Amino acid sequence: MLRAAVAAKPPLGIKAKEAMDNGQLVSDDLVVGFIVEALKKPSCQKGFILDGFPRTVVQTQRMLEKRGVKVDKVLNFAIDDAILEERITGRGIHPSSGRSYHSKFAPPKVPGIDDVIDYYSHKKIVANLHAAKPPQEVTAEVQRCFHEMLQHFLF
Repeated sequence: MLRAAVAAKPPLGIKAKEAMDNGQLVSDDLVVGFIVEALKKPSCQKGFILDGFPRTVVQTQRMLEKRGVKVDKVLNFAIDDAILEERITGRGIHPSSGRSYHSKFAPPKVPGIDDVIDYYSHKKIVANLHAAKPPQEVTAEVQRCFHEMLQHFLF
């Protein structure tokens, strides 16, 4: 909801984006404002689910007492901290492809290598660019790849 509000750029979204861009937490008042606005939509008239909010008694009181919102049920997913730590620290994202992995639950086939790249490598269509080089050299490599591709299609 917060991401959608920021993307839509209403006044509350702009304020939230400013806070996030400055590395700050979005204030309780803004988050409650987003929730109140969302509850006015037809899709919330028969009910709604909040995930990760409220987190404090103050947030709860502002939502319930001040805004007249009724919460019918709270689901508390009780879990040992060690299990959460394993789940969080095992996560990884391959920087080039953006594909997400988990060291235990969804590891890449070869550690440190993106499975998607492996798929395309077998088709012999991967150009490995040395991205640690200066930007001008990487740009030249990209241009060379495009030139080679165009030559292939033109001749």
